[in-house]
Amino acid sequence: MIKVGFIGAGDIAYLHGEGVNSSAGAELTGIWNRTRSKAEEKAKLFGTKVFDSVEELIVAVDVVYVLTNMETHHSYSMQAIEAGKHVLVEKPTAVTIAQIEEIKEAAERKGVQVAPVHNYIYEPSVMRAKDMIESGKLGEIVSLYVLYNIHHPEEVAGRYPGVIRQILTHHAYCTLYLSGAPKMASCMKATINDGSVPQENLAMVTLQMQNNSLSHLCASFASDDHAGDPWTFMIKVIGTKGATRYSYRDWVENTPAVVHSQTYSAYPYTIRSMGKHFLDEVIGKGKKPLSTLDDAITCMKIIEACEQSVEEQRHVSV
Repeated sequence: MIKVGFIGAGDIAYLHGEGVNSSAGAELTGIWNRTRSKAEEKAKLFGTKVFDSVEELIVAVDVVYVLTNMETHHSYSMQAIEAGKHVLVEKPTAVTIAQIEEIKEAAERKGVQVAPVHNYIYEPSVMRAKDMIESGKLGEIVSLYVLYNIHHPEEVAGRYPGVIRQILTHHAYCTLYLSGAPKMASCMKATINDGSVPQENLAMVTLQMQNNSLSHLCASFASDDHAGDPWTFMIKVIGTKGATRYSYRDWVENTPAVVHSQTYSAYPYTIRSMGKHFLDEVIGKGKKPLSTLDDAITCMKIIEACEQSVEEQRHVSV
């Protein structure tokens, strides 16, 4: 039985807990969180224990999930890796490329698996899209769209570093998975809220890919899209011989989720699917995760190019 421990007990811990439970070969051994009451809440829900320190938790488990804020991902991941533990780390993997490279070097040196969280690509329909692209069934790819429009109230948006790092990171992974790495980025951002949160809640980037096709990525906390065929979360690939689409709106429950106004059922399924794959296939069978630390490094290069493009108001090479 693979023993799993969570560092961090925020909202995402609910879904990762379900992911651990979906693996017959794993158990959630315990949780640590800086605010103990949050850890106690999640521990009660999943029937596990609360640890008094990060050090005690790491010693007691085989796999550490780093579910804390971005700024602490590097330190907690390194602490777990140096103790010889496998790690699943939420996105963004770290603050800088150098930090991700250090995590990669340590993981190789210690012989452990480290998976950066990217859940969207664990959807069967997204995997099918990749197969259609690679098999040539869609012809030459002309354009890729990854669109996200889900309102986050200011008190929630204020917890995050802004949608470029929080959401476009997801989009960058989707782009890498489906179309490979880009060669040029052009990005803009904006803040449209009540004035209480300075971080951007709207960003768009156009990427020129290696084959000269274009990818358009949009991330917005500013509003929901409830129009016909809404762009709540959508991936669309258009090729010279065909096209394919994936949408959150194909599975909707009319009850609020933790943040979302409705429950977009695909989202929790992706977290569970990713966790099950990590525990059963990566840890259990020694396979590679669908997104690697090399992907995390390339993804951070895309994000930094977006930030540079915004700052300098120009196209930036990736």
